[in-house]
Amino acid sequence: MRELKGRTAILTGASGGIGPYIAQALGNQKINLVLAGLSSAALNELATKIAAITDVISVLTDVTDRKALEELVSKVTAEYGSVDILVNNAGIEMFSSYHSLAPDDIEYNVNVNLTSAMILTCLVLPGMLSRKCGHIVNMSSLSAKAGPPCAEPYSATKAALIAFTESLRAEYRESGVSASVICPGFVTAGIYQRIVEETGLSAPRMLGTSPPELVAEAVVRAIKKDIPEIIVNPGPTRLLTAIAELSPSFGEWVMHRIGAVEWFVKVAKFRDQKALRKDPHKLGDPHFGKN
Repeated sequence: MRELKGRTAILTGASGGIGPYIAQALGNQKINLVLAGLSSAALNELATKIAAITDVISVLTDVTDRKALEELVSKVTAEYGSVDILVNNAGIEMFSSYHSLAPDDIEYNVNVNLTSAMILTCLVLPGMLSRKCGHIVNMSSLSAKAGPPCAEPYSATKAALIAFTESLRAEYRESGVSASVICPGFVTAGIYQRIVEETGLSAPRMLGTSPPELVAEAVVRAIKKDIPEIIVNPGPTRLLTAIAELSPSFGEWVMHRIGAVEWFVKVAKFRDQKALRKDPHKLGDPHFGKN
């Protein structure tokens, strides 16, 4: 989809994190932009900013609510006639010791990160297929490639988004509809930035960080050039992940060597101790806070 001007795009998770940066990058392409998120104040503020460069509307949307997703697609179709691009950017993390998570936490994480993307894609696909034109972008993570500790729901859902994207590309290859997946590492906005502010723990030097603008640029590039997957991270990350896939044992060694395992464990322990201070009764749980 080389020409994006005049197309219509839905962006979920638009109200925070890297969402505003992706919105800006899409807006620069003169796309009709639909911002979906949970904060009406943040959405309205972003919409006002984007309105200076392109046509934009905001729709307050809880992506875990199927009816809300259906209403989102209906509103966009009524406003613009079609959905040409879908960017499934909504996502959350729950970096914590896995045994300290409640089943509801796990279910909610899966619903936000994965189920919502699959359902929303299913809702927009018929229109894309009838027009023989459309592109879906799924926001994954490097955590999907390596599976760090204390990030099981996050890593699992992000890995599933990679497989979901690959399946979409294979099925609709000749239809004019395609899909891409973006795999950022640590980004100096959104999830990572909030963790740094919360814990004071910065990413391992060998892994590095990326500005959110690079992730936003990757989204646009993936749509324009129909790129299956883009990793956004400094250094030879693609080579390392490829080697790790060939040798899982080597992948584990690399994760320890570069300090990634230690970082995730420290984040989880910080949060476990924080929760313990709030609820001293958890001292009676012999498993709480251990990794």
